[in-house]
This record gives sequence, structure tokens and C-alpha cells, in this order.
Amino acid sequence: MLPAITGRVCPQEDHCEGKCLMAKKVEPLGIGYLERFVADYEQRHLDIRNLPKATPTGKKVAIVGSGPSGLTAAGDLVQKGHKVRVFEALHELGGVLVYGIPEFRLPKQIIREQLDYMRAMGVEFETDVVVGRTVTISELMEEEGYDAVFIGTGAGLPQFMGIPGEHWNGVYSANEFLTRINLMHAYEFPKYDQPLVDFRGKNVAVIGGGNTALDAIRSALRLGAGKAFVIYRRSEAEMPARIEEVKHAKQEGIEFHMLTAPVEFLADSQGWLTAARCIKMELGEPDSSGRRRPVPLAGSEYELPLSVAVMAIGTTANPLIQSTTPGLKTNKRNYIEADSVTQRTSRKGVFAGGDIVTGGATVILAMGAGRRAAKSINDYLTSGEW
Repeated sequence: MLPAITGRVCPQEDHCEGKCLMAKKVEPLGIGYLERFVADYEQRHLDIRNLPKATPTGKKVAIVGSGPSGLTAAGDLVQKGHKVRVFEALHELGGVLVYGIPEFRLPKQIIREQLDYMRAMGVEFETDVVVGRTVTISELMEEEGYDAVFIGTGAGLPQFMGIPGEHWNGVYSANEFLTRINLMHAYEFPKYDQPLVDFRGKNVAVIGGGNTALDAIRSALRLGAGKAFVIYRRSEAEMPARIEEVKHAKQEGIEFHMLTAPVEFLADSQGWLTAARCIKMELGEPDSSGRRRPVPLAGSEYELPLSVAVMAIGTTANPLIQSTTPGLKTNKRNYIEADSVTQRTSRKGVFAGGDIVTGGATVILAMGAGRRAAKSINDYLTSGEW
């Protein structure tokens, strides 16, 4: 499922291309580019009006969330003949694929084409449904007659550092920043009104070193930022972002302040961000992540003038579904507990996968969870055994 998407956004250097034997002597095969080409070719030549339909089983499955894990599960299950309906909280389908990844890296039209393909397969979609508020998991199963539910809501609750000044105007979470750009059409300004602080010609910084951080700062540059900075507390060798994304960011003129962390955000009398007070770091002993722990260097503080700061230091689980679903076990970080093979949860008939189980990870790992869940759901609906 979704090869046109994975061919564009997945970290091939860590997965398929990273295992390519040709890399022992030359460059690995461009598996990501090949995947993208094949998917785009199929999209141009496939007639989705006459797709074969599986024999109906009479079973109904609800998919909560239209991100990569939910879409993968939905696509696999509808091919088994089950009636599948995807519930999405936002007004546009695609989950993190549509609100969290910039247009220049994953065009919205690619996602819409994939959704049209799934509709032709028989998948039903319903937007503006906040499961846990509009309807609960229990109501879906007990009142609306769904035989199984897959939870693929992702981990969209932003994290902050807890330093002074994070409440000033001009300080965003990466989630809000990218969502405003993607779903409120900031990337089409001035055709659409600018849904962000007007930072054209001004300094913008992102705090963090992952792919989301680079997506945010590269977006800011395209929206007219005068200077764009990445502030990361470790060295480049420890950055979790894709090598390709770091390379592109440097080519575009983004400045990297490595071994640096903000300790306070400063503002003017009106509450608008004016600067970040930063401190230099050095690397100490490895921490629980296996990376060397950054240690502040006394006396190294300096101020970096800024108009916008974007916090991209990770996300955690939104607690809405967990708090409204009796019998659903979670871990100490409030992620849903699910078997790593079957994706079964502690509640009968309920499965979960993707970031809501693992925490923030990659599109391809979320898709893998969706595929495992679909197999397990089909086994459960076929056998009746839990």
C-alpha cells in the first residue's frame, strides 16, 4: 500500500538501501526512487473505475485515524471483503501525511490520488469525527455494530522544554506550525491568507534535529524567512534526521547551531518573541538512548535574535481515546499497549498500531503495524477466536 508515499518520505538509507549489497563497492540501488517511479507510473495508467471487489464477509471494521497505519490496515482489510470505514478527526484525510509533511516533500495531490484509489476499492471515509468525543470505541462496537476496531491515531501531543518564555507570541510547536502551513494553505500565500505570524525577512529557528524539525525550518524558508536556523543540542552525528534532508537544508542556506540549546525565550513589551538565550553544550557519557548526553558549558550563553521559534523536540500520546475506553491498557507514558505481532490490545476486538503504540517513528513502521493488524483482524473475524 501507498508506495507513491513511502518512495518519497521513508528513510531508505536506514532500511532497504541500507541493506543493499551494492553499497559495499558503489552507491546502493535507488530503491526509493524506483518505488516512487513505479507508483507514479501506475497512477497515470490505472483505471480505478473497474477494480475487482472481494466477496463481502458481512463483517464491519472501524479504523480510527487516516494516517499511514490506518490507511494500510483499511486497504488490506477491504481486500478481504470486510466493510471498512475510516474515521478522521480533522476535516481532511491523510493524518500526518497531509498535516505533518510539507507540500514540497509530499504533494497533497499524491495523497488524494491514493485516497481515491482506496475509495474505488470500497473503503468508506468519514471526517470531523473525534473518537472519544463524537463517538467512543464502546459505542462503535456495541451500538453501531462494528466487529473490530483498529486505533491508529498517532502521537500528536506536542512536547515543550519547560523553559521560560515558551508562551510568548511567535513560539510554536512543530505540530501547530506544520498544520497551519499544510491544512490552512500557508504554502499557497498570497492566494490564501497567511495563517502564521508574518515572519517574511525575519529570523526563524527550529529547536530539534529530527525530520519534523527540518520539515518545519525548510517550510519557513519557503515562506520568506530572512534567516533560518536549526538549534540542536547534540552534534550532527547524533541527529536523527535523514542524511538527505540535512543535505538539502544546507544546500538551501539553513544555518546549523550544533551543540546548542535554548534556555529562555525573550520578548518585547507586547509579548512578541525577540530572541532566544542559548547555551553551548559538550557531549558527555551516553544516556538511555545510546547517544552521548549533552552537558551545558558554563559561561557560554549568548542571545540569538528571533521572530519565530518552532519547538520540534518530539510528541507524545493524546490521552483522549485511552481515557474514554474502559479496559484498554496503556503504559506509563500513556501509549496503548498492543502485542508486537498481532497488534491486539487488552480489550477484545480492539487493535492498535503506529505511533500511538510505539511513540513517534517512521511512516514505514506505522504501515507495517497496520499490515500486521489487518492480518490479525482478519484472522479474528474469520475464526472468532481471541
